[in-house]
Amino acid sequence: MSEVDDSEDAPLSPSDIGDEANAPPVSEKPYKIIFEGNKCIGAGRCAEVAANWEMDITSGLARPKSYFIGEDELDENVRAASVCPAKKDRGVIHVIDRRTDEEIAPDPHGDGTLSVDW
Repeated sequence: MSEVDDSEDAPLSPSDIGDEANAPPVSEKPYKIIFEGNKCIGAGRCAEVAANWEMDITSGLARPKSYFIGEDELDENVRAASVCPAKKDRGVIHVIDRRTDEEIAPDPHGDGTLSVDW
């Protein structure tokens, strides 16, 4: 009997996404943004509530100014993730605690697992 490879069924780990090798130290920027840009619908609500988010005039889509954020930027980015209407109001902005590798927002599962839809 051969072993079954379930790695494709395993949930994505937030620490495996993005350029952690070139990221600022966790002590300085303990949170990171994972943005499903391919699913952004350009509503602009994130840019209305968070200084870290802006609308790209060329594409008409949102983008973060920084993917790594500190405590002082957490609330506004959680708000941006919460107000995003994409993916049937589940949002495409994910705020991750780099210390625990858990999703803080939007966290539709309620258990901190990453809710990206790639």
